[in-house]
Amino acid sequence: MNRKWLTLVVVCISTFMLLLDVTIVTVALPDIERDLGATFTQLQWITDAYALTLAALLLTSGSLADRFGRRLVFSVGLAVFTAGSALCGAANSAEMLIGARAAQGIGGAMLFATGLAILAASFSGRDRGIAFGVWGAVTGIATALGPILGGALTTGISWRGIFYVNLPFGVLALVMTYFFMSESKAPYARRIDWAGMITFTVGLFALVFGFTEAGEKSWTDPKVLWCFAIAAALLIAFGIIEWRIREPMFDLDLFRVPTFVGGSIAAFCMNGSAFAMMMYLVLYLQNQLGLSALQAGLRLLVFSGSTMVVATIAGRLTEKVPTRWMIGPGLILVGVGLFLMGGLDADSSWIHLIAGFIVAGIGAGLVNPPLASTAVGVVTVDRSGMASGINNTFRQVGIALGIAVYGTLFSSAIVDGLRSRLDDGAAAVTDPNAIAGAVSAGQQSAVVDHLPAQYRGDVSEAVGAAFADSLNDLFWVSGAVAVVGGLAAMALIRRKDFAAVG
Repeated sequence: MNRKWLTLVVVCISTFMLLLDVTIVTVALPDIERDLGATFTQLQWITDAYALTLAALLLTSGSLADRFGRRLVFSVGLAVFTAGSALCGAANSAEMLIGARAAQGIGGAMLFATGLAILAASFSGRDRGIAFGVWGAVTGIATALGPILGGALTTGISWRGIFYVNLPFGVLALVMTYFFMSESKAPYARRIDWAGMITFTVGLFALVFGFTEAGEKSWTDPKVLWCFAIAAALLIAFGIIEWRIREPMFDLDLFRVPTFVGGSIAAFCMNGSAFAMMMYLVLYLQNQLGLSALQAGLRLLVFSGSTMVVATIAGRLTEKVPTRWMIGPGLILVGVGLFLMGGLDADSSWIHLIAGFIVAGIGAGLVNPPLASTAVGVVTVDRSGMASGINNTFRQVGIALGIAVYGTLFSSAIVDGLRSRLDDGAAAVTDPNAIAGAVSAGQQSAVVDHLPAQYRGDVSEAVGAAFADSLNDLFWVSGAVAVVGGLAAMALIRRKDFAAVG
Protein backbone atom coordinates (compact mmCIF):
# COMPACT_ATOMS: atom_id res chain seq x y z
CA MET A 1 0.00 0.00 0.00
CA ASN A 2 1.21 3.51 -0.87
CA ARG A 3 2.63 5.45 2.11
CA LYS A 4 0.08 8.24 1.76
CA TRP A 5 -2.80 5.79 2.17
CA LEU A 6 -1.10 4.30 5.23
CA THR A 7 -0.82 7.87 6.52
CA LEU A 8 -4.58 8.15 6.08
CA VAL A 9 -5.00 4.97 8.14
CA VAL A 10 -2.87 6.42 10.97
CA VAL A 11 -4.78 9.73 11.02
CA CYS A 12 -8.09 7.86 10.98
CA ILE A 13 -7.02 5.62 13.89
CA SER A 14 -6.11 8.67 16.00
CA THR A 15 -9.34 10.44 15.03
CA PHE A 16 -11.33 7.31 15.86
CA MET A 17 -9.64 7.11 19.26
CA LEU A 18 -10.30 10.76 20.08
CA LEU A 19 -13.95 10.81 19.04
CA LEU A 20 -14.63 7.43 20.63
CA ASP A 21 -13.32 8.85 23.88
CA VAL A 22 -15.70 11.82 23.77
CA THR A 23 -18.85 9.76 23.24
CA ILE A 24 -17.76 6.96 25.58
CA VAL A 25 -17.21 9.41 28.44
CA THR A 26 -20.64 10.95 27.98
CA VAL A 27 -22.44 7.65 28.54
CA ALA A 28 -20.30 6.85 31.59
CA LEU A 29 -20.88 10.16 33.44
CA PRO A 30 -23.64 8.88 35.77
CA ASP A 31 -21.45 5.94 36.86
CA ILE A 32 -18.46 8.24 37.39
CA GLU A 33 -20.76 10.51 39.37
CA ARG A 34 -21.75 7.70 41.74
CA ASP A 35 -18.33 6.04 42.04
CA LEU A 36 -16.28 9.20 42.66
CA GLY A 37 -19.02 11.23 44.35
CA ALA A 38 -18.76 13.90 41.65
CA THR A 39 -20.96 16.99 41.75
CA PHE A 40 -22.85 18.31 38.70
CA THR A 41 -20.20 21.03 38.28
CA GLN A 42 -17.43 18.40 38.37
CA LEU A 43 -19.29 16.37 35.73
CA GLN A 44 -19.32 19.44 33.52
CA TRP A 45 -15.58 19.85 34.05
CA ILE A 46 -14.86 16.18 33.26
CA THR A 47 -16.12 17.00 29.78
CA ASP A 48 -15.02 20.63 29.62
CA ALA A 49 -11.46 20.05 30.87
CA TYR A 50 -10.85 18.01 27.74
CA ALA A 51 -12.64 20.38 25.36
CA LEU A 52 -11.09 23.47 26.94
CA THR A 53 -7.47 22.32 26.76
CA LEU A 54 -8.13 21.20 23.19
CA ALA A 55 -9.48 24.62 22.25
CA ALA A 56 -6.79 26.56 24.12
CA LEU A 57 -3.82 24.67 22.68
CA LEU A 58 -4.92 23.85 19.13
CA LEU A 59 -3.54 27.06 17.66
CA THR A 60 -0.22 26.73 19.45
CA SER A 61 -0.03 23.09 18.37
CA GLY A 62 -0.64 24.15 14.78
CA SER A 63 2.20 26.66 15.01
CA LEU A 64 4.52 24.07 16.54
CA ALA A 65 3.61 21.60 13.79
CA ASP A 66 4.31 24.09 11.01
CA ARG A 67 7.65 25.01 12.59
CA PHE A 68 9.05 21.71 13.92
CA GLY A 69 7.20 19.17 11.80
CA ARG A 70 3.67 17.81 11.73
CA ARG A 71 4.76 14.19 12.14
CA LEU A 72 6.80 15.07 15.25
CA VAL A 73 3.95 17.00 16.93
CA PHE A 74 1.46 14.30 15.91
CA SER A 75 3.66 11.62 17.54
CA VAL A 76 4.08 13.59 20.78
CA GLY A 77 0.32 14.16 20.84
CA LEU A 78 -0.36 10.45 20.51
CA ALA A 79 2.01 9.66 23.40
CA VAL A 80 0.53 12.35 25.68
CA PHE A 81 -3.06 11.37 24.88
CA THR A 82 -2.36 7.69 25.53
CA ALA A 83 -0.64 8.46 28.84
CA GLY A 84 -3.52 10.75 29.83
CA SER A 85 -5.98 7.94 29.11
CA ALA A 86 -4.06 5.64 31.45
CA LEU A 87 -4.21 8.28 34.20
CA CYS A 88 -7.96 8.73 33.65
CA GLY A 89 -8.49 5.01 34.14
CA ALA A 90 -6.49 5.07 37.38
CA ALA A 91 -8.23 8.19 38.81
CA ASN A 92 -9.40 7.83 42.43
CA SER A 93 -11.12 11.21 42.73
CA ALA A 94 -13.10 13.60 40.57
CA GLU A 95 -10.26 16.15 40.80
CA MET A 96 -7.70 13.64 39.54
CA LEU A 97 -9.98 12.62 36.68
CA ILE A 98 -10.48 16.25 35.66
CA GLY A 99 -6.70 16.77 35.67
CA ALA A 100 -6.12 13.63 33.62
CA ARG A 101 -8.81 14.72 31.15
CA ALA A 102 -6.94 18.00 30.75
CA ALA A 103 -3.80 15.97 29.96
CA GLN A 104 -5.77 14.08 27.33
CA GLY A 105 -6.81 17.42 25.90
CA ILE A 106 -3.19 18.54 25.57
CA GLY A 107 -2.38 15.44 23.52
CA GLY A 108 -5.65 15.73 21.64
CA ALA A 109 -4.84 19.32 20.64
CA MET A 110 -1.63 18.14 18.97
CA LEU A 111 -3.53 15.44 17.09
CA PHE A 112 -6.46 17.61 16.02
CA ALA A 113 -4.20 20.45 14.89
CA THR A 114 -2.03 18.21 12.72
CA GLY A 115 -4.32 15.45 11.45
CA LEU A 116 -6.09 17.36 8.69
CA ALA A 117 -2.93 19.31 7.86
CA ILE A 118 -1.06 16.02 7.34
CA LEU A 119 -3.81 14.81 4.99
CA ALA A 120 -3.76 18.12 3.12
CA ALA A 121 0.02 17.82 2.66
CA SER A 122 -0.17 14.14 1.63
CA PHE A 123 -3.06 14.31 -0.85
CA SER A 124 -4.11 16.53 -3.73
CA GLY A 125 -6.81 16.64 -6.37
CA ARG A 126 -9.35 13.83 -6.42
CA ASP A 127 -7.38 11.80 -3.86
CA ARG A 128 -7.76 14.61 -1.33
CA GLY A 129 -11.54 14.44 -1.68
CA ILE A 130 -11.44 10.68 -1.16
CA ALA A 131 -9.16 11.03 1.87
CA PHE A 132 -11.40 13.63 3.53
CA GLY A 133 -14.43 11.50 2.69
CA VAL A 134 -12.89 8.48 4.41
CA TRP A 135 -11.95 10.65 7.40
CA GLY A 136 -15.54 11.91 7.61
CA ALA A 137 -16.89 8.36 7.51
CA VAL A 138 -14.54 7.38 10.34
CA THR A 139 -15.89 10.24 12.46
CA GLY A 140 -19.37 8.85 11.93
CA ILE A 141 -18.33 5.29 12.83
CA ALA A 142 -16.54 6.48 15.99
CA THR A 143 -19.58 8.50 17.01
CA ALA A 144 -21.84 5.51 16.42
CA LEU A 145 -19.70 3.01 18.31
CA GLY A 146 -19.01 5.31 21.26
CA PRO A 147 -22.35 4.99 23.08
CA ILE A 148 -22.54 1.22 22.55
CA LEU A 149 -18.93 0.47 23.50
CA GLY A 150 -19.10 2.93 26.38
CA GLY A 151 -22.33 1.44 27.65
CA ALA A 152 -21.04 -2.13 27.33
CA LEU A 153 -17.73 -1.37 29.09
CA THR A 154 -19.37 0.67 31.84
CA THR A 155 -22.15 -1.84 32.49
CA GLY A 156 -20.06 -4.99 32.03
CA ILE A 157 -16.74 -3.91 33.58
CA SER A 158 -16.59 -0.35 34.93
CA TRP A 159 -16.25 3.21 33.69
CA ARG A 160 -12.45 2.87 33.95
CA GLY A 161 -12.47 0.55 30.95
CA ILE A 162 -13.61 3.38 28.70
CA PHE A 163 -10.21 5.04 29.15
CA TYR A 164 -8.08 1.90 29.09
CA VAL A 165 -9.58 1.00 25.70
CA ASN A 166 -7.54 3.89 24.22
CA LEU A 167 -4.21 2.28 25.09
CA PRO A 168 -3.97 -0.35 22.30
CA PHE A 169 -5.20 2.20 19.73
CA GLY A 170 -2.58 4.69 20.87
CA VAL A 171 0.30 2.19 20.74
CA LEU A 172 -0.73 0.94 17.28
CA ALA A 173 -0.98 4.47 15.91
CA LEU A 174 2.44 5.37 17.35
CA VAL A 175 4.10 2.38 15.69
CA MET A 176 2.46 3.12 12.33
CA THR A 177 3.40 6.80 12.58
CA TYR A 178 7.06 5.89 13.06
CA PHE A 179 7.18 3.49 10.10
CA PHE A 180 4.81 4.98 7.53
CA MET A 181 4.22 8.73 7.99
CA SER A 182 6.43 11.25 6.18
CA GLU A 183 7.46 14.49 7.83
CA SER A 184 6.12 17.80 6.54
CA LYS A 185 6.45 21.37 7.76
CA ALA A 186 5.72 24.86 6.51
CA PRO A 187 8.46 26.36 4.26
CA TYR A 188 8.37 29.59 6.25
CA ALA A 189 7.26 28.60 9.74
CA ARG A 190 6.04 31.25 12.14
CA ARG A 191 7.59 31.97 15.53
CA ILE A 192 5.77 30.66 18.58
CA ASP A 193 3.26 33.29 19.67
CA TRP A 194 3.61 32.97 23.46
CA ALA A 195 1.72 36.18 24.27
CA GLY A 196 -1.20 35.08 22.12
CA MET A 197 -1.20 31.59 23.60
CA ILE A 198 -1.26 32.83 27.21
CA THR A 199 -3.96 35.48 26.73
CA PHE A 200 -6.18 33.13 24.72
CA THR A 201 -5.78 30.15 27.10
CA VAL A 202 -6.40 32.08 30.32
CA GLY A 203 -9.16 34.19 28.78
CA LEU A 204 -11.04 31.16 27.46
CA PHE A 205 -10.67 29.33 30.78
CA ALA A 206 -12.03 32.37 32.66
CA LEU A 207 -15.02 32.58 30.29
CA VAL A 208 -16.01 28.91 30.64
CA PHE A 209 -15.36 28.96 34.39
CA GLY A 210 -17.60 32.02 34.72
CA PHE A 211 -20.51 30.32 32.94
CA THR A 212 -20.06 27.16 35.00
CA GLU A 213 -19.96 29.06 38.30
CA ALA A 214 -23.01 31.11 37.28
CA GLY A 215 -25.02 27.88 37.10
CA GLU A 216 -23.95 26.86 40.60
CA LYS A 217 -24.18 30.31 42.21
CA SER A 218 -25.70 33.29 40.37
CA TRP A 219 -24.98 35.67 37.52
CA THR A 220 -24.30 38.49 39.99
CA ASP A 221 -21.89 36.53 42.21
CA PRO A 222 -18.61 38.52 42.54
CA LYS A 223 -16.50 35.54 41.41
CA VAL A 224 -18.64 35.16 38.26
CA LEU A 225 -18.42 38.86 37.44
CA TRP A 226 -14.64 38.85 37.94
CA CYS A 227 -14.33 35.81 35.63
CA PHE A 228 -16.26 37.55 32.87
CA ALA A 229 -14.27 40.76 33.30
CA ILE A 230 -10.94 38.91 33.15
CA ALA A 231 -12.13 36.89 30.13
CA ALA A 232 -13.21 40.03 28.27
CA ALA A 233 -9.93 41.84 29.00
CA LEU A 234 -7.71 38.92 27.99
CA LEU A 235 -9.65 37.97 24.85
CA ILE A 236 -9.63 41.60 23.69
CA ALA A 237 -5.89 41.69 24.40
CA PHE A 238 -5.52 38.48 22.38
CA GLY A 239 -7.23 40.10 19.40
CA ILE A 240 -4.99 43.16 19.60
CA ILE A 241 -1.86 41.00 19.89
CA GLU A 242 -2.83 38.88 16.89
CA TRP A 243 -3.65 41.98 14.87
CA ARG A 244 -0.30 43.67 15.54
CA ILE A 245 2.18 40.80 15.85
CA ARG A 246 4.31 39.99 12.84
CA GLU A 247 3.74 36.23 12.92
CA PRO A 248 0.42 35.53 14.70
CA MET A 249 -0.76 32.03 15.56
CA PHE A 250 -4.30 33.21 14.74
CA ASP A 251 -4.12 35.12 11.46
CA LEU A 252 -7.11 37.46 11.59
CA ASP A 253 -6.76 38.05 7.84
CA LEU A 254 -8.31 34.63 7.32
CA PHE A 255 -11.61 36.18 8.35
CA ARG A 256 -11.50 38.24 5.18
CA VAL A 257 -12.40 34.99 3.39
CA PRO A 258 -16.19 34.49 3.70
CA THR A 259 -15.94 30.71 3.37
CA PHE A 260 -13.49 30.50 6.27
CA VAL A 261 -15.84 32.59 8.41
CA GLY A 262 -18.81 30.40 7.44
CA GLY A 263 -16.89 27.22 8.20
CA SER A 264 -15.79 28.56 11.59
CA ILE A 265 -19.33 29.54 12.56
CA ALA A 266 -20.60 26.15 11.41
CA ALA A 267 -17.94 24.34 13.46
CA PHE A 268 -18.87 26.32 16.59
CA CYS A 269 -22.60 25.79 16.12
CA MET A 270 -22.32 22.08 15.29
CA ASN A 271 -20.48 21.22 18.50
CA GLY A 272 -22.31 23.88 20.50
CA SER A 273 -25.70 22.39 19.69
CA ALA A 274 -26.11 18.61 19.30
CA PHE A 275 -22.81 17.49 20.82
CA ALA A 276 -23.02 19.82 23.82
CA MET A 277 -26.53 18.46 24.45
CA MET A 278 -25.33 14.84 24.70
CA MET A 279 -24.40 15.21 28.38
CA TYR A 280 -27.93 16.33 29.26
CA LEU A 281 -29.57 13.65 27.14
CA VAL A 282 -27.54 10.98 28.94
CA LEU A 283 -28.49 12.42 32.34
CA TYR A 284 -32.13 12.28 31.26
CA LEU A 285 -31.95 8.70 29.98
CA GLN A 286 -30.07 7.34 32.99
CA ASN A 287 -30.97 9.53 35.95
CA GLN A 288 -34.55 10.37 35.05
CA LEU A 289 -35.69 7.30 33.09
CA GLY A 290 -33.54 4.89 35.12
CA LEU A 291 -31.76 3.24 32.17
CA SER A 292 -28.34 1.59 32.51
CA ALA A 293 -25.29 2.89 30.63
CA LEU A 294 -25.69 0.14 28.01
CA GLN A 295 -29.39 0.81 27.60
CA ALA A 296 -28.73 4.54 27.20
CA GLY A 297 -25.97 3.81 24.67
CA LEU A 298 -28.29 1.64 22.59
CA ARG A 299 -30.84 4.43 22.42
CA LEU A 300 -28.24 7.04 21.47
CA LEU A 301 -27.29 4.71 18.61
CA VAL A 302 -30.40 5.99 16.82
CA PHE A 303 -28.66 9.36 16.56
CA SER A 304 -25.08 8.21 16.06
CA GLY A 305 -26.05 5.42 13.67
CA SER A 306 -27.90 7.90 11.46
CA THR A 307 -24.83 10.12 11.53
CA MET A 308 -22.56 7.24 10.50
CA VAL A 309 -24.70 6.14 7.56
CA VAL A 310 -25.20 9.62 6.18
CA ALA A 311 -21.55 10.66 6.74
CA THR A 312 -20.43 7.68 4.65
CA ILE A 313 -22.63 8.83 1.78
CA ALA A 314 -21.78 12.50 2.26
CA GLY A 315 -18.05 11.74 2.10
CA ARG A 316 -18.52 10.44 -1.44
CA LEU A 317 -20.50 13.53 -2.44
CA THR A 318 -18.02 16.17 -1.31
CA GLU A 319 -16.48 16.41 -4.79
CA LYS A 320 -19.87 16.69 -6.53
CA VAL A 321 -22.15 18.70 -4.25
CA PRO A 322 -21.22 22.29 -3.27
CA THR A 323 -20.05 22.44 0.34
CA ARG A 324 -22.58 25.10 1.34
CA TRP A 325 -25.46 22.82 0.29
CA MET A 326 -24.27 20.12 2.65
CA ILE A 327 -23.14 22.09 5.69
CA GLY A 328 -25.99 24.64 5.68
CA PRO A 329 -28.98 22.30 5.28
CA GLY A 330 -27.24 19.75 7.51
CA LEU A 331 -27.05 22.18 10.42
CA ILE A 332 -30.64 23.25 9.88
CA LEU A 333 -31.67 19.58 10.07
CA VAL A 334 -29.72 19.28 13.35
CA GLY A 335 -31.75 22.23 14.66
CA VAL A 336 -35.03 20.73 13.48
CA GLY A 337 -34.11 17.44 15.15
CA LEU A 338 -33.44 19.21 18.46
CA PHE A 339 -36.77 21.03 18.17
CA LEU A 340 -38.51 17.69 17.59
CA MET A 341 -37.00 16.34 20.83
CA GLY A 342 -38.78 19.12 22.73
CA GLY A 343 -42.22 18.72 24.25
CA LEU A 344 -41.15 16.25 26.96
CA ASP A 345 -43.28 15.93 30.09
CA ALA A 346 -43.00 13.94 33.30
CA ASP A 347 -44.63 10.89 31.68
CA SER A 348 -42.57 10.84 28.46
CA SER A 349 -40.42 7.87 27.52
CA TRP A 350 -37.32 7.75 25.33
CA ILE A 351 -39.54 6.94 22.33
CA HIS A 352 -40.44 10.63 22.24
CA LEU A 353 -36.83 11.36 21.22
CA ILE A 354 -36.59 8.94 18.26
CA ALA A 355 -37.75 11.28 15.47
CA GLY A 356 -35.43 14.04 16.69
CA PHE A 357 -32.51 11.62 16.99
CA ILE A 358 -32.95 10.50 13.37
CA VAL A 359 -33.34 13.99 11.88
CA ALA A 360 -30.45 15.46 13.90
CA GLY A 361 -28.29 12.44 13.07
CA ILE A 362 -28.91 12.88 9.35
CA GLY A 363 -27.98 16.56 9.65
CA ALA A 364 -24.76 15.83 11.56
CA GLY A 365 -23.80 13.24 8.96
CA LEU A 366 -24.17 15.83 6.20
CA VAL A 367 -22.08 18.42 8.05
CA ASN A 368 -19.01 16.54 9.28
CA PRO A 369 -17.23 15.39 6.07
CA PRO A 370 -17.33 18.72 4.14
CA LEU A 371 -16.71 20.77 7.28
CA ALA A 372 -13.43 18.95 7.76
CA SER A 373 -12.12 20.06 4.39
CA THR A 374 -13.52 23.60 4.39
CA ALA A 375 -10.91 25.11 6.72
CA VAL A 376 -7.86 23.77 4.89
CA GLY A 377 -9.52 24.06 1.48
CA VAL A 378 -9.30 27.85 1.35
CA VAL A 379 -5.61 28.19 2.26
CA THR A 380 -2.34 27.03 0.75
CA VAL A 381 -0.73 23.88 2.18
CA ASP A 382 1.88 25.85 4.16
CA ARG A 383 -0.95 27.47 6.20
CA SER A 384 -3.02 24.33 6.65
CA GLY A 385 -1.79 23.74 10.21
CA MET A 386 -3.07 27.12 11.35
CA ALA A 387 -6.32 26.80 9.40
CA SER A 388 -7.22 23.37 10.75
CA GLY A 389 -6.21 24.51 14.24
CA ILE A 390 -8.56 27.51 14.10
CA ASN A 391 -11.45 25.40 12.77
CA ASN A 392 -11.04 22.79 15.48
CA THR A 393 -10.66 25.54 18.08
CA PHE A 394 -14.12 26.77 17.15
CA ARG A 395 -15.42 23.21 17.48
CA GLN A 396 -14.04 22.78 20.98
CA VAL A 397 -15.00 26.27 22.14
CA GLY A 398 -18.51 25.45 20.96
CA ILE A 399 -18.81 22.30 23.05
CA ALA A 400 -17.10 23.83 26.12
CA LEU A 401 -19.25 26.95 26.12
CA GLY A 402 -22.36 24.96 25.19
CA ILE A 403 -22.03 22.62 28.16
CA ALA A 404 -21.34 25.53 30.52
CA VAL A 405 -24.18 27.73 29.28
CA TYR A 406 -26.68 24.88 29.10
CA GLY A 407 -25.71 23.86 32.64
CA THR A 408 -26.55 27.36 33.89
CA LEU A 409 -29.90 27.38 32.06
CA PHE A 410 -30.68 23.84 33.19
CA SER A 411 -30.14 24.51 36.90
CA SER A 412 -32.05 27.81 36.82
CA ALA A 413 -34.99 26.27 34.99
CA ILE A 414 -35.26 23.40 37.49
CA VAL A 415 -35.31 25.84 40.43
CA ASP A 416 -37.99 27.98 38.74
CA GLY A 417 -40.01 24.89 37.83
CA LEU A 418 -39.98 23.57 41.39
CA ARG A 419 -40.99 26.92 42.85
CA SER A 420 -43.94 27.21 40.48
CA ARG A 421 -45.18 23.65 41.09
CA LEU A 422 -44.80 23.12 44.83
CA ASP A 423 -47.71 24.20 47.04
CA ASP A 424 -47.10 26.18 50.21
CA GLY A 425 -46.86 23.07 52.41
CA ALA A 426 -44.30 21.30 50.25
CA ALA A 427 -42.38 24.53 49.59
CA ALA A 428 -42.02 25.09 53.33
CA VAL A 429 -40.11 21.83 53.86
CA THR A 430 -37.99 21.86 50.67
CA ASP A 431 -35.12 23.90 49.30
CA PRO A 432 -35.54 24.21 45.49
CA ASN A 433 -31.84 25.02 45.05
CA ALA A 434 -30.77 21.92 46.99
CA ILE A 435 -33.21 19.74 45.05
CA ALA A 436 -32.00 21.20 41.74
CA GLY A 437 -28.43 20.27 42.70
CA ALA A 438 -29.56 16.77 43.65
CA VAL A 439 -31.45 16.38 40.36
CA SER A 440 -28.37 17.43 38.39
CA ALA A 441 -26.30 14.89 40.33
CA GLY A 442 -28.86 12.11 39.91
CA GLN A 443 -29.56 11.99 43.66
CA GLN A 444 -33.10 13.34 43.76
CA SER A 445 -34.47 10.07 45.22
CA ALA A 446 -32.24 10.36 48.29
CA VAL A 447 -33.41 13.94 48.91
CA VAL A 448 -37.09 13.14 48.37
CA ASP A 449 -36.89 10.14 50.70
CA HIS A 450 -35.85 12.43 53.58
CA LEU A 451 -38.98 14.60 53.23
CA PRO A 452 -42.12 14.07 55.34
CA ALA A 453 -44.14 11.23 53.82
CA GLN A 454 -47.14 13.41 52.88
CA TYR A 455 -45.01 15.58 50.58
CA ARG A 456 -42.88 12.96 48.82
CA GLY A 457 -45.33 12.23 46.02
CA ASP A 458 -45.92 15.88 45.16
CA VAL A 459 -42.22 16.74 45.25
CA SER A 460 -41.27 13.71 43.16
CA GLU A 461 -43.89 14.64 40.54
CA ALA A 462 -42.71 18.25 40.54
CA VAL A 463 -39.09 17.13 40.05
CA GLY A 464 -40.00 15.00 37.03
CA ALA A 465 -41.97 17.81 35.42
CA ALA A 466 -39.28 20.42 36.17
CA PHE A 467 -36.57 18.17 34.67
CA ALA A 468 -38.60 17.72 31.48
CA ASP A 469 -39.32 21.45 31.19
CA SER A 470 -35.65 22.29 31.73
CA LEU A 471 -34.60 19.90 29.00
CA ASN A 472 -37.24 21.38 26.68
CA ASP A 473 -35.70 24.82 27.18
CA LEU A 474 -32.29 23.45 26.23
CA PHE A 475 -33.70 21.83 23.08
CA TRP A 476 -35.05 25.19 21.91
CA VAL A 477 -31.83 27.06 22.64
CA SER A 478 -29.51 24.43 21.13
CA GLY A 479 -31.80 24.02 18.12
CA ALA A 480 -31.68 27.76 17.49
CA VAL A 481 -27.86 27.67 17.67
CA ALA A 482 -27.78 24.96 14.98
CA VAL A 483 -30.20 26.81 12.69
CA VAL A 484 -28.23 30.05 12.97
CA GLY A 485 -25.07 28.14 12.06
CA GLY A 486 -26.78 26.59 9.04
CA LEU A 487 -28.03 29.93 7.73
CA ALA A 488 -24.58 31.48 8.20
CA ALA A 489 -22.96 28.61 6.30
CA MET A 490 -25.32 28.96 3.34
CA ALA A 491 -24.78 32.72 3.24
CA LEU A 492 -20.98 32.73 3.57
CA ILE A 493 -19.49 29.55 2.07
CA ARG A 494 -18.59 30.05 -1.61
CA ARG A 495 -17.09 27.68 -4.18
CA LYS A 496 -14.68 30.29 -5.56
CA ASP A 497 -12.86 30.63 -2.23
CA PHE A 498 -11.49 27.10 -2.64
CA ALA A 499 -9.33 28.25 -5.56
CA ALA A 500 -6.40 28.73 -3.17
CA VAL A 501 -5.51 25.06 -3.31
CA GLY A 502 -5.72 24.71 -7.07
